[in-house]
Amino acid sequence: MKLAIFGATGGTGQHLVHQACAAGFDVTAVVRNPARLADRPNLSVVQADVMDPVQIEGAIAGCDAVISAIGPREGRTPTTVCEDSASAIITAMRACGARRLVVVSNSGMVVDEGDDLVTRYAVKPILGRVLRHEFADMRRMEQLVTTSGLDWTIVRPPRLTDRPHTGRYRTAINRNVRRGYVVARADVADLVLRCLDDERSTRTTVAIAN
Repeated sequence: MKLAIFGATGGTGQHLVHQACAAGFDVTAVVRNPARLADRPNLSVVQADVMDPVQIEGAIAGCDAVISAIGPREGRTPTTVCEDSASAIITAMRACGARRLVVVSNSGMVVDEGDDLVTRYAVKPILGRVLRHEFADMRRMEQLVTTSGLDWTIVRPPRLTDRPHTGRYRTAINRNVRRGYVVARADVADLVLRCLDDERSTRTTVAIAN
C-alpha cells in the first residue's frame, strides 16, 4: 500500500512514518523541512507547503491512502492550521482521484455518552476554555472531513504521551472511550495504520485510549 503522510515530523507523525515503513508500506512524507526526517527504507520525502493543494497534489497522486497528523500549533490565539491543511489535502485528493483519508483529531473537545460524570462536567469544560482556539480549529477540520465525500476516518485520542508502543489500547466507534484519559502517540499511530484497510472504520470517528 502506498501512503502519503502529512504532519510527518510531529510527535505522532514520526511514529506513523516509522511504523509504516517498518510494516513495508511505500511512504511519502510531505514536509516543510526534509532535514527533520531521517532516511528509512520505503520512505520518500517531499518538500511542499501543505496549505497549497497544487504543491501537494503530486505527492498524493497514486497513493492508496492519505494520513494527516497535523495538529494545532501551541498558543492561546486563534489558529486555522488544521482547517487550512485539511482543506488543501481534500482539494488535492479530489483533483487526483484519491479516496481514503485518515486524520488525527482529539477527544477532548467532544462530550458524549462515553464520558464519565467528572470528565463531562468538570474536566472538559475547563479544557474547552483553555484550549478553545485549538478546539475550534479542529472542529472546523472535522467538519471539512466529514462533508468531503471521501472515505474518511477521524481518530480521536485524549492527552498524548511519549510512552512506548504497546499495541494494547481501547477503542470506541462514534463515541469516547470510557475513562480514556491518556494514550501513547505510538499507539495512536498503530491504530491509524490499522484503520486504513478496516472497512468498519470508514466514515466513522474512532476514539482511542490506553
